[in-house]
Amino acid sequence: MKILLINGPNLNLLGVREKSIYGNQSFSEYFMVLKGRFSEIEMEYYQSNIEGELINKIHERGFDYDGIIINAGAYTHTSVAIRDAISGIKTPVVEVHISNILTRESFRHESLIGPVCLGSIMGFGLDSYRLGIEAIKEHIKSK
Repeated sequence: MKILLINGPNLNLLGVREKSIYGNQSFSEYFMVLKGRFSEIEMEYYQSNIEGELINKIHERGFDYDGIIINAGAYTHTSVAIRDAISGIKTPVVEVHISNILTRESFRHESLIGPVCLGSIMGFGLDSYRLGIEAIKEHIKSK
């Protein structure tokens, strides 16, 4: 099984920015935890602050990977292009967010990508990614 984890803009600053919302751990540290926990899964991690690079990675992996976990950051609320990229691939995608976007500023309450994803997980800190992986595993098992 192959799963791609994608993080969008500003998520390269995890462990440094707004620790009260995003915590103290960098994503690269947490990614090592995930790889240890799911050693049977081939996992790739990709982060970019650039919308087009995220789209290119979705296109690149969206036909041969078993699942994609995406935290599109602020692009969640603005990017029709990322939504269209997800719609255009065959690989199931789970949207994740570290914080509960529904309890934050009103402009964060709508996800443009959520409706074209298998599901959305939010508000469980970095553990949202683990839950996303579990969701992909269950989805594949149920096929």
